[in-house]
Amino acid sequence: MKHWRALIVLGTAQFLMVLDTAVMNVSISRLVEDFDTEVTAIQAVITLYALVMAAFMVVGGRLGDILGRRRVFLIGMVVYGTGSALTAVAPTLGVLALGWSVIEGLGAAMVLPSMAALVAESYRGRDRPVAYGVIGGLAGAGIAVGPLLGGWVTTYLTWRLVFAGEVVVVVAVLCFHRAIPKTAPSGRRPRLDLLGAALSAAGLGLCVLGVLQSGTWGWVQPRNPPFTVLGFAPTFFVIAAGAVVLALFRAWEGHRAARGDDPLVHLSLLGRPPLRSGLMVLLSQNLILLGLFFAIPLYLQVVQGFDAFETGLRLLPVSVTMLVTSLGAARLGRRLGARTVVRLALLSLLVAVVWLLATIDPVIDDAQFFGAMAVLGVGMGLLASQLGNVVQSGVGEEERSEVGGLQFTAQNLGSAFGTALIGSLLVGALAQAFMSHVEDDPRLSDQARQETGVALEAGVSFVPADEVRSAAERAGFPPAEVEALTGSYAQAQLGGLRAAVLAVGGVTLASFLVTRHLPTAGTARRKVEPTPATGGPEPERSP
Repeated sequence: MKHWRALIVLGTAQFLMVLDTAVMNVSISRLVEDFDTEVTAIQAVITLYALVMAAFMVVGGRLGDILGRRRVFLIGMVVYGTGSALTAVAPTLGVLALGWSVIEGLGAAMVLPSMAALVAESYRGRDRPVAYGVIGGLAGAGIAVGPLLGGWVTTYLTWRLVFAGEVVVVVAVLCFHRAIPKTAPSGRRPRLDLLGAALSAAGLGLCVLGVLQSGTWGWVQPRNPPFTVLGFAPTFFVIAAGAVVLALFRAWEGHRAARGDDPLVHLSLLGRPPLRSGLMVLLSQNLILLGLFFAIPLYLQVVQGFDAFETGLRLLPVSVTMLVTSLGAARLGRRLGARTVVRLALLSLLVAVVWLLATIDPVIDDAQFFGAMAVLGVGMGLLASQLGNVVQSGVGEEERSEVGGLQFTAQNLGSAFGTALIGSLLVGALAQAFMSHVEDDPRLSDQARQETGVALEAGVSFVPADEVRSAAERAGFPPAEVEALTGSYAQAQLGGLRAAVLAVGGVTLASFLVTRHLPTAGTARRKVEPTPATGGPEPERSP
């Protein structure tokens, strides 16, 4: 048992990082009500959290090399706990964004890369895939507990208690920090590349900002942007600016490496095909999961009218099967190879997406929905059981913090794009479907069509159909037109949700293309790594 104490402490941190994201997703409706705002504002807060982590994860990994991985892990936990405490008492949406999205995000950016490196340092050989399977399983447990616990607390008490409880867990982790082995730094400590950190954060931020705002600004034709560029919506221009900044970041990092200075990250690592494939699949995994976990609670809460606890109960199957599968499949890669397991996982996710599309109806079929969620959890669990070990086992000890930063950058970039892109597509498809229904409905007058078009020009929100009914009544429309508008909006909601889920299916299908270089069972048996005692080769029994 003593051998696994470090994993318990590190795994608790992983559990905590996942828990509050799940709580936020299941509490969207209550947050909208408590802060008197719209779904898109909460979407922005959720996306900002993932964006902050993605932007600073590489910096957090580099700080582990400079200050020591255990020290940065503990500092990050303190920062994270501070953000949780501020979130628990947030009086406004702005304070919520500061506490949760910014401060907690910065804390997580220090904790997660160090955690990945510390797991790899603490466990080797057969223990390492088991350790990463446990970490993946605890991530699944966070997703399992988040919707259920968050839903119950949100419905019957207040979501703020979850974040107050997180402070208690942070204190417990800090009290047991001695269980984490302290390793002496080897070689010269690198220096932090401040310009590289600024360029990477700015580039990633601009790219995600453009995707996030596309639902409000429009992709080409301006919808409701703060400015236009040559008469076009600024979305593509903002994304292009982010791409230019990232290109400058790449050139700067190459320049520093060429003259012998310490880069923020050695981009040559991305030239290793197994590592690159692992990172790309990690990005896809989180895009798929967070995209669905943004859309599905909207379907359950806004369309079906369930409260947060009822929503959590219906999300429980994906959480439970993810936890069980990630723990049970930890050793599966040794027999089948990571590539085969990942492809089986993606196939499971495709089945889940198709099944889920068939369940998005005005009246939910709980049995069908349960089955789709259970299969979704199996796919996610298979991915979680393999990818952490694939990424970390392909590098040397001195590269672990850097690769940990890349690992969680990919994960959180996927999370940010999942919430932003799928949310944008959902709102865009909703607006287009609603306008199409309105134009084709013979029960509506030209005046009703014109006023609806004007309202859509100002932006559309994913709200309960009853709110559309109330707005139409306040506008003075006749009862027949009120019913027509309400029915059109309800149909458009389902169309928007189906479009969002279908987009997730497209991402899943495209993800098969990046699995080519993942390790197979044969390459796993051939891999070696140095032992800490002799420095000689030890067979690496896992991919």
